[in-house]
Amino acid sequence: MSLYINSFEFASAADEADFILNQRRTCYSGYYPFKIFPEKNFSRIDFSPVTIFYGGNGSGKSTVLNLIAESAGITRHSPFSGGAFFENYLGYCSMFSKAEIPQNSQILTSDDVFDYLLNVRCLNNGIDKRRLELFDEFTEKRTTPYRFGGMEDYENMKEIIDAKRKRNTQSNFVNKRLMKNVDMFSNGESALKFFTERITSDAVYLLDEPENSLALPLQKELMEYVSDSARFFGCQFIIASHSPVFLSIPGAKIYDLDSKPVCERKWTELPNVRMFFDFFMEHKAEFEE
Repeated sequence: MSLYINSFEFASAADEADFILNQRRTCYSGYYPFKIFPEKNFSRIDFSPVTIFYGGNGSGKSTVLNLIAESAGITRHSPFSGGAFFENYLGYCSMFSKAEIPQNSQILTSDDVFDYLLNVRCLNNGIDKRRLELFDEFTEKRTTPYRFGGMEDYENMKEIIDAKRKRNTQSNFVNKRLMKNVDMFSNGESALKFFTERITSDAVYLLDEPENSLALPLQKELMEYVSDSARFFGCQFIIASHSPVFLSIPGAKIYDLDSKPVCERKWTELPNVRMFFDFFMEHKAEFEE
């Protein structure tokens, strides 16, 4: 199993205090991402082939991923802005890597998935609109008399001749001039396709809440794909998630960002997972009927 990024250290509490003390700007309401991690007593991450950051909204999961991605120079698909002080904060952080980070490494976020789904639908909408236009063109050219006044009419004349051929149907006429629609799937199936097309081999992948848009069976399918990619295909994964499915990846190192201080936990110890367990245990008798 591969390890490209070995460790990451946040700005120290002393560095944060010095920076904030030296600021004289008054137009900002906060100092994000300063003042997040000292409160959690979270100063260093030591990575495994699969490392997961667990926590609720506002716990800092996405912030950690963004700091690592920017520090490592990892490829993004969507624009990113961490705010006025992000680069200042990043200057106090340090990352240690024994191996060179592969160029095909990527951070994949919910925004990327949403843009992918939107682009597929926009492309297909454009194709559908052009198809209707070609239907009208076919009808028009079938009824247009032959007229050749010079070379400027040549291309249009070819279209008219093609439309008038006895064996040429409307479908044949349209299909020769139009690309096929992109295969359509449900949002969940398309989201799964988005990840499996981009996660290949021998690279670092940062996944920000990959469970979004995925029903439970598809979460399980992607979880197994991620686990196998780490075990057999030289990938390192750094994941932000509160999904029990992803938290259950065998051998994953899990940091609980909801706890103070932040600590490593087994996935079965996490509050979110325990809530699911307790809920089903309360209804155990109904499953056994």
